[in-house]
Formats: sequence, structure tokens, C-alpha cells
Amino acid sequence: MRLRLALFSAFLLASCAPPRQSSPAPEVAPLPGPAPVPAPARDTTKPVIVSAVPAPAAAVAPADSIALAKQARDSALDAAMLERLATAKPPEGAEPAAGPPVVDATTLRGMFDIDVVNWLDHGRVKYYLDLFSGPVRERMAIWLQRMPQYEPIIRAQLIAQGLPGDLAYLPLIESGYSATAVSRSRAVGMWQFMRGTGKLYGLKIDSWVDERRDIVKATAAAIRYLADLTTRFGSPYLAAAAYNGGPGRIQRGLARLDLGDGDPAADDSTDDDIGPESAVQARDAAFFQLADTRYLKRETKDYVPKLIAAALIAKQPERYGFPAVSRTAPHASDSVLIQDATGLDVVARLAGVSLADLWAANPEYIRAVTPPKRLAVVRVPTGTGTSTQLAVDALPPAERLTGFAHHVRRGETLARIARRYGLPLAAVRSFNPEYRTRAPVTGDVVRIPGQARLAGWVAEDRRIVADGGGGPTHRVRRGETLGLLAARYHVSLAKLRAWNQLGPKAVLRVGQRIRVAPGGSAGRSSRAPTAGTRVHVVKAGETLSSLARRYRVSLQALRTANNLPAGRSLLAGQRLTIPS
Repeated sequence: MRLRLALFSAFLLASCAPPRQSSPAPEVAPLPGPAPVPAPARDTTKPVIVSAVPAPAAAVAPADSIALAKQARDSALDAAMLERLATAKPPEGAEPAAGPPVVDATTLRGMFDIDVVNWLDHGRVKYYLDLFSGPVRERMAIWLQRMPQYEPIIRAQLIAQGLPGDLAYLPLIESGYSATAVSRSRAVGMWQFMRGTGKLYGLKIDSWVDERRDIVKATAAAIRYLADLTTRFGSPYLAAAAYNGGPGRIQRGLARLDLGDGDPAADDSTDDDIGPESAVQARDAAFFQLADTRYLKRETKDYVPKLIAAALIAKQPERYGFPAVSRTAPHASDSVLIQDATGLDVVARLAGVSLADLWAANPEYIRAVTPPKRLAVVRVPTGTGTSTQLAVDALPPAERLTGFAHHVRRGETLARIARRYGLPLAAVRSFNPEYRTRAPVTGDVVRIPGQARLAGWVAEDRRIVADGGGGPTHRVRRGETLGLLAARYHVSLAKLRAWNQLGPKAVLRVGQRIRVAPGGSAGRSSRAPTAGTRVHVVKAGETLSSLARRYRVSLQALRTANNLPAGRSLLAGQRLTIPS
């Protein structure tokens, strides 16, 4: 267990350095966390967050199989506990059990750069303090032991962006610092990005690579998103709530409570006479006012109290009965560049590590294979980069993907097996010389070249594109309705009907493909822009000034066309009307 999740910090620091023109520079790959611990008593709660450990591309060694099974089991235990937290219901008006005595306010203010002092006695904060240090203690202790591998460098990156460093505890309540967490709503990774938001913030997501699972890239994207939300709402707590529940919901709720529309520049609480710190505290307080209404979902109402409780425990674990958190020193690792589809099991063998450890360091490759005909970077143990790079470059194409076993079924012939995998019969015979003189019988093993599986994947991707690759689709199963799919994919029923051109009385058929996210022509607003205008979807980092220059229109014309007051910042994903 030498190469897994602990080297993230040094790699993240290295990723901020200017690019070099030499051979691949050393990167930091995630390294192993603490040793596995005995499983707690079985939790019967149905998990919301499940392991994202797909089947590897080829048969693996027994030791790898055991290690992969342990990783999947650990993710399943995370899932059960994260589900329990997501569905927890703090009792209304009930006084939680008394926790440990709290240190004085002055000391707390010196420990935190988010406002915990004013909310220590809040009922939901107390509830989650008791929950974390009581019923979910065992799993929380494991997450706290993972934390030092990531939290210090996430904190440094947050502070560099002008954000509170204590937002580094958000992944603690999002995923337990797990890079492979996947929610039922298909949010993925340590930062639990939805597909659309991840793409807006520059993460590559396709059938080969999902950078939401890349800790370094997902962290950079999450910090940019949090920076946009904090600029928009003027409060780390409102930003965190918007991260969880969506900025539109927060903005509408604030407007309904007459607390401003989310623009701190237009909020009286930002007046100079109260000072910037008091202005932020006033905006933080607006979250708790909003949380006492029906305008937020229960999970979003509890999101900030969970963050405060988790931060209190993470800062002083022993005070709440947890073991002291061990400190993990950053280590460097190397990287290799791969030009074509290559199995991670092959790279692991060349680097002298197990597949389980290498895949844990490179979880973004969801098939345990690098993409075909594309440049890929794979992290390997420090000191092995040069030798592994030379070995990878020397690999013949036929050896880049490990063959796999096909167990012969009753009635199968070698010719039928070859047709199943799209291979010439001669190619299967050359791979299995023992069947040149005899036919395989039931139970025999026929070895299939790894390129056959690659060809199947490529063909599958082409079918998806041919099926109308304007956006993700869902194949309807028995008993599913449009309402169930709307709830599952967190979209409105009206949008599903519009994207799929379905009337109000339409009935779904088993096997029917339903588009569940916008893409191509689907998902565009049914309201066409007026003549002489067009619509621009804001990307991360874009400003009103940069768009005015790009489209050669005045700043005031842009503001007027979109009803934007002076000082209003843009949010990735926002749609702007561009006047002629």
C-alpha cells in the first residue's frame, strides 16, 4: 500500500508552478491512508453514496482482487454513514445532550476564520456535534485520519483565493474525503460535483475519464466555484449553502425574506460604518434566517450546521473523544505520459506496484484504461517515472491491454466466440494455439486479446453519439415514470417534457431513451432570443467586461439587456443575452 492518497498535497503545490518545457515533471500522487479498520456494526440504511470502483479491464491477480474488494467495502461503509448524515432529522425544539465544555470565545475566534462563536448554541450545530461524536463516531474517526492528506493544501489554496481556509472541511461532510464517492443523483468525487457544474468549471467528463474523481483538478474547480459563490452572496455560509442547494434557490429565498437578492453590493449590511467583518457576519446570519423557513430543503438547512460541527471536531478531535489526528508529510511522485489506450494493470506492472494502489492514485480513469488516441498522465511512485516511461514507450500495441478469459458455454464454438468479440477466427486461434487441433468444450478458457474489449468500448461510445449525443440519456426500466426520473436527476418535470418533446399525458415505454440533461438542441430555452440578439452561457473566470470586449458591445448595453446592477459578478452557467 505504497501508492494511494497521501501525496496529493505536494502535487497540488507543484501544479501551481509555471510549466516546464522538459520531460514530465514529478507529480504528487495520492498515497495510502490509514490501514483498514474492522467494520462497524452493519447499518441497514440504504446507501446514497456508493463506491465508484468499476470492474477492471482485465483479470487481476488475487492480491489485487483482495485489495480492490477492501477498497469497495470501505467505500460502502462510507456510503452508509454519509446516507445517515444526509437523512438525519434534528428534533425540532429538543435540547441535544450536553457536549464537552466549550473554550472561551476569544480562543475560538483565534482558531477559526469562519464564524463558529455566534452559532455554538444553535440547535442544529449541537445536534450534529452529538451525532458526529456519538452514533457515527467510528466512521468519523476514519475520515479524520484521512483528513491530513488533503486539508492543509486545500486550506492554502482557499486562502490564496481570498476564501476562509476552514472551508477545507467541506469535503469532510460531502464525501469523507473520498475521491470515488458517487451519489444517487450522480454527484461524483471528493467535492461531489454534478456533471453540468463540473464541465462548467473545466473538468473533463466522458466514458474514459471523469476528472471529478481527480483530487487535484476537482479541488481547483471547487475552489473556483466557491469563490464565485462567495463573491455573489458575500458570505461563506451562504456560499456553502448555494454549493449544496444551488445558487438560484438561495437567491430566491433571500429575496422572499427581503434579505437582498444575493448581491452584497446592494445589501445595506455592507455599509462602511459597520466594517467588512460585521458585514460578512450579517450575511452569515441571513443563512440561519433562511434555514428557519420553508424556502430551503432540509439537507441545505443542515449543511452549514454540519460544517460548523465538523470544523469544531476537526480542530480539536481529542476534546470530543476522538484519537489525535496523525500528520502526513507530503511526498513527491512521478508521472508518465501515455499516448494511447493502455491498461493501468500494465502500467502498474512496469512501475512495480499493485493495480489497486495505482488505480487509487489515478481514480479518474474509470475503466482502469487510459483513453485511446489521447494523451494521458498517470501518476507512479517517486523514483520510477523515468524507467516506467521508457518501458511504456517501448510497449508494442498488442501488449498495452492485457487479454482476458472467456469461459466457454454449452454450444459455443471458437468461431462464435470470435464473432462475439468482433475478431477474426485466425486471431483467436493465434492467441490460443491449443485450439488449433481441437475444439474447445464447455468450461474451457479461451483467451481474448485486450484490443477486443477496447474495440467494444469504442463501438459503444459511437452508438451513444449516434443515438443523439446532445446530452445524457436514460433507458427506461419497468415501473419508471417521468416524475420518478425528474426526481432522480434533479430536474423539473417540465424540462424533461421539453427536452424529449413529450406531452402532459405521454406514457413511457420500457427501453425508451429519455434525455435527462440539456445538450445539443435539447435543453435550450423554448423562448427564442429576440432578433439581433444571442445567448452566451458564462464559463468560469469570465467577467462582464471580458464579454463586452469579446462581443464588441458596451458594458452598459450588457447590463441593460440582462438587468444586471453595477458590481454584480457573474456565475458559471449563467445565461446572458448579448445585444446586437
